[in-house]
Amino acid sequence: MDLATLIGLLGAFAFIVMAMLLGGDLVMFFDTSSLLIVLGGSTFVVLMKYNIGQFFGAAKIAVKAFIFKTDNPEELIAKIVEMADAARKGGFLALEEMDIANPFMRKGIDMLVDGHDAEVVRGTLQKDISLTNERHEQGVGIFSSFGDVAPAMGMIGTLIGLVAMLSNMDDPKSIGPAMAVALLTTLYGSMLANMVAIPIADKLTLRKEQERLNKRLILDGVLAIQDGQNPRVIDGYLKNYLHEKKRSSIIDE
Repeated sequence: MDLATLIGLLGAFAFIVMAMLLGGDLVMFFDTSSLLIVLGGSTFVVLMKYNIGQFFGAAKIAVKAFIFKTDNPEELIAKIVEMADAARKGGFLALEEMDIANPFMRKGIDMLVDGHDAEVVRGTLQKDISLTNERHEQGVGIFSSFGDVAPAMGMIGTLIGLVAMLSNMDDPKSIGPAMAVALLTTLYGSMLANMVAIPIADKLTLRKEQERLNKRLILDGVLAIQDGQNPRVIDGYLKNYLHEKKRSSIIDE
């Protein structure tokens, strides 16, 4: 569970609700027409940009903003160094029985064991990285689209409310509800965009970059093992993926 995402989302809404309560009755900030315009309108406009599968698939991708387990780069490097040492002592077949939890790493090692040359291994793993990145970008794009569309739908609702208000200036009782639609749609659009859609898109972008960095690290490690490089050399090479403060040697001196 990503506590930063959950705390940020709940905290933002909590402060907004508290501000509403301090301003009066919470009920006055609820308007069905405004919700229909912003939520319904935004949903169907974004749906126009994608196919059904892509659109509903974004819900699964959004879960990664809240629940996401990524491998620790230091642990990946340690595992690669361990495999490099095993390969130098017993050949690639010694890697076949090793416990490798990361599926991408397992895929690369299986290709080494099967005897594929370096270009085939590199091409296959790079294609995996590229396609995974494209899928993630699609999910990010959907939530970014919500971030773009929601404020626009809020503005449309505002215009609808103003038109209704100006059309009934002779009826004072209709002015209040029309103004509520005008203002609350803008509020709902801004909240949906800036408190939900855009933060989720940004967090998914961060997840995408984390996963891509780990896969590039694994790719370089697998190719280094195939090249027969010394485990210490591989250790030093792969530590370039880490922050400088985390580059203490993984292999005991």
